[in-house]
Amino acid sequence: MTDRDAVAHGRDAHGRDQGGGRLVLAATPIGDPQDAPPRLARLLAEADVVAAEDTRRLRRLTAALGVEPRGRLVSYHEHNEQVRSAELVAAAVEGATVLVVTDAGMPSVSDPGLRVVRAAIEADVPVTAVPGPSAVLTALALSGLATDRFCFEGFLPRKPGERRRALAALAGERRTMVFFEAPHRVAATLADMAAVLGPDRPAALCRELTKTYEEVRREPLGVLAAGAAEGVLGEITLVVQGAPAVVVTDVAELVPAVLERVAAGERLKEAAAEVSAMTGVPKRTLYDAAIAARTAEGGRRPARPDGRS
Repeated sequence: MTDRDAVAHGRDAHGRDQGGGRLVLAATPIGDPQDAPPRLARLLAEADVVAAEDTRRLRRLTAALGVEPRGRLVSYHEHNEQVRSAELVAAAVEGATVLVVTDAGMPSVSDPGLRVVRAAIEADVPVTAVPGPSAVLTALALSGLATDRFCFEGFLPRKPGERRRALAALAGERRTMVFFEAPHRVAATLADMAAVLGPDRPAALCRELTKTYEEVRREPLGVLAAGAAEGVLGEITLVVQGAPAVVVTDVAELVPAVLERVAAGERLKEAAAEVSAMTGVPKRTLYDAAIAARTAEGGRRPARPDGRS
């Protein structure tokens, strides 16, 4: 490590801390302990405080890595996140290196971590990260679906009605979508996806990634839903192909969709942009067509209560 690189990482040329506290988010293996980056092992051994989602699971990881944490080990999970975040930031303010890890993957991504990051930023505590394994990117790469544009939707709502409404809002999403799901809910989720997004929509069910019984099922949603009805075990990540572009022969067919959004409270420009994203029709074309439709009806539609159009 050069002197310049060491300074950039908050350490001297010999790898020793230069002083001053910091918060470090570190990604942990999603299955195979051998995927742990070397920096994670070093920080686990040297950090003044290690905050873990499950301290027992962390002990198993440190044992597999041959590491013995020298710092104080504390729990940090969804039930104590608010109180513990304040404690962790206070330790960093006093000069401690605070390492935050979760059971698998990167803290704050569908896991505890966001509160402590925001608290650290507010307290002007340096925040950095140790990149590493990611179930989202691993599943996306193995799915065989488009990777150039994608979005991560985390866990869908648990209640059936709310879940179907959330899926309906994503029906026109053009990007590849990645979801996490609990094994006991995956059958119901896939059934809802097939019903709302269509049974022929290509998808992939990724199970136990990087583990001994890793499996990737690449089938249409209807087929995956039927197979999951018998039960699915393990850690699950779902990848679903985005909606196909809508073939429109007449822009006038889309004007009602734009005006309905305006009537619901959106600005005309925003409504045109949303429909454009779903259909591929230029937003300026939709905007002009909506204005023309209003003119043809005899002028502007009634203004919204806030006076905006």
